[in-house]
Amino acid sequence: MLDWLLLVAGLVLLIFSGEALVKGAVGVAIKYKVSTLVIGMTIVSAGTSAPELFVSLKAALEGHPEISVGNVVGSNIANISIILGLTALIFPIRIQLATLRLDWPAMFIASILLYLFSLNEIIGFWEGVVFVLFVISFSVYIIVQSKKNNATESNQEADEIIESAKGTAFLKAVFFIIIGCVGLVFGSEFLLKGAVGIAKGYGISERIIGLTLVAFGTSVPELITSCVAAFRKQSDIAIGNLIGSNLFNILFILGTTAVIKDIPISKSSFFTDIYFMLGVSFLIFPLMFFGLKLNRIKGAILFLYYITYVFLLF
Repeated sequence: MLDWLLLVAGLVLLIFSGEALVKGAVGVAIKYKVSTLVIGMTIVSAGTSAPELFVSLKAALEGHPEISVGNVVGSNIANISIILGLTALIFPIRIQLATLRLDWPAMFIASILLYLFSLNEIIGFWEGVVFVLFVISFSVYIIVQSKKNNATESNQEADEIIESAKGTAFLKAVFFIIIGCVGLVFGSEFLLKGAVGIAKGYGISERIIGLTLVAFGTSVPELITSCVAAFRKQSDIAIGNLIGSNLFNILFILGTTAVIKDIPISKSSFFTDIYFMLGVSFLIFPLMFFGLKLNRIKGAILFLYYITYVFLLF
């Protein structure tokens, strides 16, 4: 029971601490007159990935690589299958051409790189450097292109976060950053202890715990955001957010973690999961391309993909 309480407490603390960190960082950026476009595409994107980053980094440093990698791979499978599937079931999603031309190719290339870098059963320092340089280059390119097109915001979610942070006093914003960082440290500690305890108590591998409980738990913010957007009939913003989240999960989270500490990857454990991640990453393209819409039938296909994956996992 204590392990479950730690897991839940860790997830709750991670979610609220991540929000506090983003709000504080955005508040400071606004004070220094950073453009809303740059804030939305860098600070908000990186900040909303902070819970996953802290969990993966702490797991790797404390000798639990299966949770570290499982968190990212499991989150990516969940984002595209169950979260996007549920969103489409609530309200069909319109597909923007930019998603097909830029966002999806970048995500798929990142997924292929993860597979290739895993072939020698370790993601080391230089692979981490490649991931980090990739995400920096992609972010810079997006910002430059958006400025050329006279874009004023990255997406509605980022715009709402920026709007809520306006008017926040500088010291209050700094306080939010401190509270957010402290909360993320303790949240990741609680979650990791709970996850490892549950794995030992039920005789379940850390890989499965990382791919399911930890991965789905750290994806809760994306699930809430996407479902709320669907109920508001604004579900077209969900797919860009989720594909962007998958891109950041691989490049920013695994990249940063690998730069700090090598991440061992067992072929016998993780290659099936990486294949499932590649499979759903590829599957989403024809579903988006034909009709430029994810309707309820396509949403059901994605949802069933996740159910099948979890069934085979256990």
